[in-house]
Amino acid sequence: MTDLLSLAYPWTKAFHIIAVISWMAGIFYLPRLFVYHVEQRNGEDPIFEMMELKLLRVIMNPAMIATWVFGLCLVFTPGIVDWGSVWPWVKAAGVLAMTWFHHWLGRRRKDFVTGRNTLTGRQYRMMNEVPTFLMVVIVIAVVVRF
Repeated sequence: MTDLLSLAYPWTKAFHIIAVISWMAGIFYLPRLFVYHVEQRNGEDPIFEMMELKLLRVIMNPAMIATWVFGLCLVFTPGIVDWGSVWPWVKAAGVLAMTWFHHWLGRRRKDFVTGRNTLTGRQYRMMNEVPTFLMVVIVIAVVVRF
């Protein structure tokens, strides 16, 4: 199995990067949709609800799953991760936090659908900074490998 992972490494890495880019695009865009949605006159708009649902289900969920699958394949590829270093633990914490944020966004989408959203456009704008911070931490951990 490890020989197969080593042979597939360049492809696995490429698909991991593609999945991460797709996931991050959605994670940056969904809170922005929430801002526009909540700033509508009454906060209810079936077009926004459909856009949010499609973004989450068609792009973000598959991209998050692919990110995890290809990322775990990279983790189990011999010689890629030195668990004695700090960087893989920092990356793992960042990815777990990004996954939590993804699910938090999913719960906020359901709040809109059920009419229970309590957050303002300003609060969604502030929350939109969370994935930026996590992305910076993850990328620095992987590239600098401290």
